[in-house]
Amino acid sequence: QERLVASGGGLVQFGGSLRLSCVASGFRLDYYAIGWLRQAPGKEREGIVCHSSSGANAWYGDSVKGRFANSRDHSKNSVYLQMNSLKSEDTAVYYCAAIIAGCVDADDLYDYWGQGTQVTVSS
Repeated sequence: QERLVASGGGLVQFGGSLRLSCVASGFRLDYYAIGWLRQAPGKEREGIVCHSSSGANAWYGDSVKGRFANSRDHSKNSVYLQMNSLKSEDTAVYYCAAIIAGCVDADDLYDYWGQGTQVTVSS
């Protein structure tokens, strides 16, 4: 069965760090661009990171640029989102998603979605 499983969320203090993981099963992540998206309470879902399959191109939203970094471990068929200097406004449910066509603006074009993991930043 093809799926993505996200994990690593939790409660962290303002200024702290977390690393989210996203593990694929049933397909190779190597061939897919990876997106990280989040949805805060009462807000629309927003894309914050997109990382091309080759790793040559990465886009970070202004709200996370310089604080978040995506990486891949091909041997584990996994991707990671390192989140540093966390702020209260980073509180959200975080999703990983994979798309074979390359990074896109439209969320509904992703081929696979992780189930979401809650990140809560306390002030």
